Amino acid sequence: MGAAATKLRDELRRLVAEHVPPDYLGAFTDDPADLETAQKFCRLLAERGLLCLAWPREYGGRDASPWEQTVVREEMWAHHEPRGAQYMGVNWVGPTIMRHGTDGQRRRHLPPIARGEVIWCQGFSEPDAGSDLASLRTVARRDGDGWLISGQKVWTSYATMAQWCFLLARTSRRERRQQGLTIFLVPMDAPGVEVRPIDCLMGPHHLNEVFFDDVRVTEADVLGTVDEGWKVVQEVLSFERVGIARYARCERLLQAAPRVLGDGWEDLPAELRVRWARMLTHCRRARLLAYRVIALQSRGQVRPNDAAAYRIAVTRLDQDSAEVLMDIAALAPQDDAQTRWFRLEVEDHWRYSHASTVASGSIDVQRILLARALLAAS
Repeated sequence: MGAAATKLRDELRRLVAEHVPPDYLGAFTDDPADLETAQKFCRLLAERGLLCLAWPREYGGRDASPWEQTVVREEMWAHHEPRGAQYMGVNWVGPTIMRHGTDGQRRRHLPPIARGEVIWCQGFSEPDAGSDLASLRTVARRDGDGWLISGQKVWTSYATMAQWCFLLARTSRRERRQQGLTIFLVPMDAPGVEVRPIDCLMGPHHLNEVFFDDVRVTEADVLGTVDEGWKVVQEVLSFERVGIARYARCERLLQAAPRVLGDGWEDLPAELRVRWARMLTHCRRARLLAYRVIALQSRGQVRPNDAAAYRIAVTRLDQDSAEVLMDIAALAPQDDAQTRWFRLEVEDHWRYSHASTVASGSIDVQRILLARALLAAS
C-alpha cells in the first residue's frame, strides 16, 4: 500500500497506545469503562477524520481510497477493535444508506455515524431463519401512512446499546422466498421493541433476542424499494464479511508469541512451531483474499462468491490459530507481566473463535455460495 499506508498505520498505532489502556480486551465486557473507552476513541478518530476515512467529504469522510480504510480496519481489529460497534455503521450501514437511501435518510443517518455518535445493530437472523435467512417470519404490514412490524430476531449483537436497527422483514408473499422482503431503519427506542440479552462465552452485549410487537415506522424508514430488500442484503453481507479483519488480530498474536516466550521459544516442540508457521501463512492467504474483494468493491463490483471465499478462509484461520496460540500460551512462563497479557489476549481470541464459523453466515452456507458460483462459471 506504500509509504502513505505506513504513515497511517504509525499514526493509528500511536493513537491506540496513547488512548486505549494496555489491558483493553474490547468494548463489550462487564466493565462499563471499556465501552466508554471505545466511544471516546471513536470520537477522537472522527475529529481527526479517521473514522470514516473513505467516505465522501459531504458525508463526513475524507474521500480516501478503500485501501486507506483497509489500513484503519486492520489496525482496529489487531488491537481489539477500539471503535467498539462502530465498524458496523462505518463499514456497511453507512455505505448502504449512501447507495440506496433517500436524501433525507442520508442527512439523518450519515452525519451521526461519521461523528461516532450512534451504534447500529443488525436485525437479520431469527430462531428459524439463520443461515436460511430468506425463510424469516418477521412481518411488516401497511397501516395508514406507515408500517407495523411484528416478529423476533436473535443473535443480535449490540442490541442492548444500539440506537438503530437495520431490519429485514417480510412485506409480501411471493413465489420465491427471496422476494417480498424489505429493509427498515428502526429506532430501538420505539414502543414495542424489547431486547433480552443471551449469556454466552463472549461476554455481555454480543448476543441478544429482539422482539417487535406492532412497532410503528414510517415510509421515511424504508430503505430502498419495498419488496426488493434481498438485493441490498446480498450487497450488505459482502461488505460486512470483508469488513471483519480478524486476520489482523491473528497475525498480531502469532507474531507476538516468539517475543513473549523469549529464549523459551526454541524449547517449544518442533511440531508446534511448524503449526505456528502454517498459521502465519494462512493469515497472509486470508489477507490476500480480503484484498481481492476490496479491489472489486473499489471498482463498484460486489461479488458474493469472493466474499464467501474470504469468509471461509478467515473463520477457519480464527479457530485453527486459536488452538495453536492456546498451546503456545500453556507453555509460556506464568510469572511475567507480558506473558499474562499474552494469555489474556489469547484466551479472548479463543473464546471468540468458537462463534466465528457461524457468525455473519455459517461456513457451510459460504461453501454453498462459493460452489454455486464456481459451477456456474465452469
